Amino acid sequence: MKKPGGAEKKKVRRSPGVASNGSNSTTSTKQGAKDVFQLFAEKARDHKGLVSRWAVLQETRVEYFRGKDFVTFVRNHSELKDILESDKGLEPEDIASTLLQKNLLVRCDRVVKIVRPGKKKLSSWPAHLEIYHDQVFSENDAFYAWAFVKRRPLWQTLLSFFWPVLTLAICLFPVYPHWAKLLILYTCAGLLLLILSLLFIRALIFGAIWVLFGKRVWFFPNILAEEATLQDLFQVWPQKDEAERPKWTARLFYAIVAVVVILLLRHHAPDEAARARYQKRVSNIIDDVLEWSPRQALSGMMDTVVNVTNSNDNATDDSKTGSEKVSFTDDLDEETDLKEESEDVIGNLEDSDHQQRDL
Repeated sequence: MKKPGGAEKKKVRRSPGVASNGSNSTTSTKQGAKDVFQLFAEKARDHKGLVSRWAVLQETRVEYFRGKDFVTFVRNHSELKDILESDKGLEPEDIASTLLQKNLLVRCDRVVKIVRPGKKKLSSWPAHLEIYHDQVFSENDAFYAWAFVKRRPLWQTLLSFFWPVLTLAICLFPVYPHWAKLLILYTCAGLLLLILSLLFIRALIFGAIWVLFGKRVWFFPNILAEEATLQDLFQVWPQKDEAERPKWTARLFYAIVAVVVILLLRHHAPDEAARARYQKRVSNIIDDVLEWSPRQALSGMMDTVVNVTNSNDNATDDSKTGSEKVSFTDDLDEETDLKEESEDVIGNLEDSDHQQRDL
């Protein structure tokens, strides 16, 4: 029977081969798209044109960038979009949204949202981040952290094998020859002196410019930053001072404090004799470390063993001599007692003879 008001439905049977081919093509397309965007993310992360920084996100150090920098980067380096193949016509915002959907990016927000005292605005690159509740791309005041593990270059892999060797070499420092010890000592002392001198001159320039002109000028601004990269660590020129200019009373106060501290240090500085004693003490310690060798250690151990053996022999001889002296003294005491007893017996006999004669 035909259903009223409706056409007869025809059942079409699909061949299993077509269905499997369709599903396989869909899976391969999804897999290929994922690989394409993964490759794009790796290329963009390694590219020097994308400005990025390091921050702490939930007790984990992550590399992040700003949304506006990503848009400018993609537009200025359109050749990277060729990696996306069929999706190379996408806009930067659409590419970033796709990266967020594929969990290659995570949108973050700054933890400190209040302007600190003495600052005119929030920091352009915050050091602490938190995950933003809405994972949607935005160009305005938005930060995005890479959510995949970066591939290690070859030099980092070699460096990971080098650290245990370096640790073992440091532990074996006492057995090095004398010339190697001197080379290591002067190299480390030179590097330490260079670092301390750089920090001192940096602080001196900052203090002088701050007191005289009220400007905060830090040469090597990232030299003490934990989250800075190796390239940013050796940045020489200072960054732009965005803070409010300090008052002249504060500058005068800190200048007076600095002068007073310098005068106190100069007044309580050690004299030449004390410096000579300290230098001699330190030089003796360094000489002991440099002149020590395994041969001296072994010879010292042998001398100790010989001294212990000699002391034991002397103690044995002394004990034997003491026992002989004690036995000889005992014999003398016994002979003296016998003589006294014999004299007493003789005296008693003589007394008895005298008594009998009297009777």
